[in-house]
Amino acid sequence: MRYYFSILLLFSLAVLSHSCSCGNERQHPTSTASDTSNTSVVQLDQSRVTFNTDSLFELELPALKPGQKLIRKSGFALVYNERFEQAEWVAYELTAQETQSAYARTDKFMSDPAVRTESAAPNDYKGSGYDRGHLAPAGDMGWSYQSMAESFYMSNMSPQTPGFNRGIWKRLEELVRTWAVEYGAVSVVTAGILEEGLPTIGFSKVAVPNYYYKVILDHTGPDLKAIAFIMPNASSKASLQSYVVSVDEVERVTGINFFPALDDQVEEQLESRTSMNQWTWRASSTYRESGSGANDTPAVQCSGTTKKGLQCRNRTKDPSGRCHHHR
Repeated sequence: MRYYFSILLLFSLAVLSHSCSCGNERQHPTSTASDTSNTSVVQLDQSRVTFNTDSLFELELPALKPGQKLIRKSGFALVYNERFEQAEWVAYELTAQETQSAYARTDKFMSDPAVRTESAAPNDYKGSGYDRGHLAPAGDMGWSYQSMAESFYMSNMSPQTPGFNRGIWKRLEELVRTWAVEYGAVSVVTAGILEEGLPTIGFSKVAVPNYYYKVILDHTGPDLKAIAFIMPNASSKASLQSYVVSVDEVERVTGINFFPALDDQVEEQLESRTSMNQWTWRASSTYRESGSGANDTPAVQCSGTTKKGLQCRNRTKDPSGRCHHHR
C-alpha cells in the first residue's frame, strides 16, 4: 500500500439477500470455520460504491480507539501499544505491482523514532529464543528502498517462535502475495493478539503473543470479499484453511473494528461469514523476489465475464488469461 495511491471504484453495492446467524460464539481463538457454504462475498453493480468516509485511499485502516496515534510509514501504517511493546495492528494495501521486489532485505533492525514512548529495541530479543517476526512482511515491502528499510523498525516486530515465523506464518504471507497478484490488490491487517498475562522478553518487557491474526479484504471487484485467520504462535503442518475464522471472530478477541470505511450493512455481511471457497489456496511464485529470476510476466485483467455480462475486474497471470473464477 502506498498512501495517496489512487483507487477508482465505480460500482454500487447490492447486499446478499440472506444473512448469517452468529449466535454460536467460538470459545477459543483457534476454533475454525467449517461452514464453507456461507460466503462473505458481496455482489457489486457497476455504478458507484458507498463508504462511510470521504477517503478511499486508506480502506484497510481499522478504527482508532480513543488516545491511539496512527503512525504512517511509506508502505504501511500501525498503532503501537506501549503496554505490550509492539503494534496492536499493522495495516497496508498490497498491489500486484508491489509484489515485484526491486530491493533486497536490509536486515537492519532498529528502534522506531516515530514511537514517542520509545519502541522495543533489537537487543530485547537477544538470547530469547524468539524471532523478530515481521508483521508487515519484508517480502511485501521490496517495491522501494524506503519501504523495505522501514519494515525493519521494531514497531513492526513481534516475538514469534522460529517454527511459526519460518513455517506456517511464512506460508500465509506467500499466499497473501499470490492473492495480490490474482486479484490486483488486497488490504491486510495483522498483529499478535494482545491480552493480559502474556510472558515477556528483554529489558523492555516485550509481550509474547500466544496467537496471531491476519485479516484480508479483496476490494477490487466484481466481488467484495474478506477472510481472516487466527494461528497459535507455534510450528504447524496443518493446512492454512484450518485456521480460517470470520472477521467478527477476530474483532471479538482483539476489540478492533476492521474496515470501518465500508458501508455498515456491507461490513456486517462481510465480517460475519467465512469465504474459503472464494479464494485461491495454492501459493505461487508469480511474485518476484529481488534477483530470483522468477516469472516476470505482468498480471492482466481477466478475460472472463460476470453474470451481468461485464468483463471481470480480477487480474491474473494464468496463461489462459482467466482468473480462478473463470477457468
